[in-house]
Amino acid sequence: MKTILVVANETLGGAALLDRIRDHAKAEGGDVRVVICVPRTKPRHGNIIYDEAVYDAAQVRIDLARSVLRAEGIDAIGEPGDPDPYTATMDAAAEYEPDLIIISTLPVISSGWLRRDLIERVSDAAGVPVEHVVADIDNEGLPFKVTLVVANRTASSAALRETLVSKAEGDDRHLFVVVIPQEGGEGLHARRARARLSQVIDRLRNDGLLAAGMIGDPDPYAATMNALQIFRVDDVVISTLPETRSGWMRADLVDRVRKASGKPVDHVAAEAPTAA
Repeated sequence: MKTILVVANETLGGAALLDRIRDHAKAEGGDVRVVICVPRTKPRHGNIIYDEAVYDAAQVRIDLARSVLRAEGIDAIGEPGDPDPYTATMDAAAEYEPDLIIISTLPVISSGWLRRDLIERVSDAAGVPVEHVVADIDNEGLPFKVTLVVANRTASSAALRETLVSKAEGDDRHLFVVVIPQEGGEGLHARRARARLSQVIDRLRNDGLLAAGMIGDPDPYAATMNALQIFRVDDVVISTLPETRSGWMRADLVDRVRKASGKPVDHVAAEAPTAA
């Protein structure tokens, strides 16, 4: 089985990269293993993003990419890498011993990786063929529709589930990035948020949706805007408790996100599911 190491960050879902992976899989009769490495690179602009959120965002990209490739019959694994893309690439190459490395970047005018001569440095050191794929996603966009979903206590509600299933109807390439703001600091609050996230992702995948997620800042507005800074999304769904009992609605979350992002924002009011 041929092993292909794919190194990318925000261009991971670009059409050119996916086409290149498909071409290699077809040439090998499908007998390939794709290893995805996403360096934990922080966004170039915007608010401060903490290291844990950067790690989680890299894992979200990997989970979604694996889902897309596996839906096409291509075996894929992956993990976040070192913040430095060269170190991340060489660490992954040492661990997985690929037959080929594909590095995807933005165009040269906007790629920090190319300004650091990443392709040449990896080609000199790796000892295997290295291919470079340019993804101009600023102008071309992504070949998927991406919806950001922000919810906490209502994340597993029937109303939210029905909304997301309806959005994806007839579109097997609709991706959902779920963000669960934690209701406090680290420790118990973070564990509860991750448990809630795991539950909702499992349910969405059981419904046939392509979904991955991360926990976010305790402030739901900050969590939402951080996610919008990291991911390229087409629209946003915010799920809250009914208006009379929702702190998020009292803080005018939906309208603030709508004004700040310029994205379509749907609001789902739902009751929190009752524990069994």
